[in-house]
Amino acid sequence: MRVLAFASRSLFRQPGRTALGILGIAAVGALLFDMLLLSRGLVVSFRDLLDSIGFDVRVTATDSPLPGGVRLDNASEAAAQLARLPELREVVPMRTATGEALRGERAVATVGLTGMDPGARRPWTIVAGQDLDGATTPPALVINQTLMDALGTSLGTTISMRVSCSANRAAPVAVPFTLVGIAQFPFDDEAQSTGVMTRSALRSACGDGADDADMLMVSSAGGSAAALAAIRRARPDLVPVTNEQIVARMQTQGFTYFRQISAVLSTITLIFGFLLITVLLTVSVNQRLGEIAALRALGFSARRAAADVFVQGALLVAIGGVLALPVGYALSLWLDRILKAMPGIPTSMHFFVFEPRALLTHAALLIATAVLASAYPMWLVARLPIATTLRNEVVG
Repeated sequence: MRVLAFASRSLFRQPGRTALGILGIAAVGALLFDMLLLSRGLVVSFRDLLDSIGFDVRVTATDSPLPGGVRLDNASEAAAQLARLPELREVVPMRTATGEALRGERAVATVGLTGMDPGARRPWTIVAGQDLDGATTPPALVINQTLMDALGTSLGTTISMRVSCSANRAAPVAVPFTLVGIAQFPFDDEAQSTGVMTRSALRSACGDGADDADMLMVSSAGGSAAALAAIRRARPDLVPVTNEQIVARMQTQGFTYFRQISAVLSTITLIFGFLLITVLLTVSVNQRLGEIAALRALGFSARRAAADVFVQGALLVAIGGVLALPVGYALSLWLDRILKAMPGIPTSMHFFVFEPRALLTHAALLIATAVLASAYPMWLVARLPIATTLRNEVVG
């Protein structure tokens, strides 16, 4: 405690320089904190987004967990077979398509459509109106707010939609749908128009009777690992994949850019922090050489004098590091809004996501930087020639 009090008095003897040093460390610490949030932000956000849907396993015909690949044939039969497994709670076939929403004869929006029979879990949230049902005539359609604004109509009205389910096939004639609800879809970006209908309605609108699906959405009963093993035993011809595997794949393929950017900027930030703390402590030591020599002559040991320098550096980093957290968090919110403006980024995803591990890593890196930055000033104090320094001070 005596070392801490003595170092505090020495440090704050020049409040202007100390304040500037703390602000500099706070700025460096804030940028470092943001880079740590960015390094895993998309991964954590993507994982939370997948888990929020309520399905933890996806079953496809090929090794692709995303819609748009080879479709799974006889989807209803496969779903019924898997639904009988005790390890699975629910199995829902899902098929995607594109469509054009028409106002009269004019297309007003290109729509990403999903055909999915409503079950206990639905990967959308109704915000107005009603959810899907199979009894509405014309077939029910739930859309997002972006498409509703483009149509300029109201719930309960009938709209025409030209649906295309295959890239090598011309779009059929437009068919009517009843707007029954407005929903939020988890993977929508700000400009995307999205709609969902029952799979039978989508098949009818496509003009084919193929009982196929992009994937089977599965909710496990006893954990995704047990469900994965059960599906492989029952249907070895199908490819099941868990949310954890999808996240791991995206982490190694799709999100490496942000992790690399984070690592580079974190390294540069730590170097600047190291240089800043080293310069501050070295300047402070050089200005107090006479005082330090006098204290050594009065009985202060070299270890005690070096400890004083180390504690000063620790105080600078501790105060600056604490101030860096709210500054870094506010900066991350601003940067997140800027990055989310990029096209194709779902509004529910975030680039900067807080994790307790980021806070621990932030503290560990700042502590390591403080220790390394204090090494040279501590060496100057420990090797200080007492007699020569005092004589130079008197002569000076």
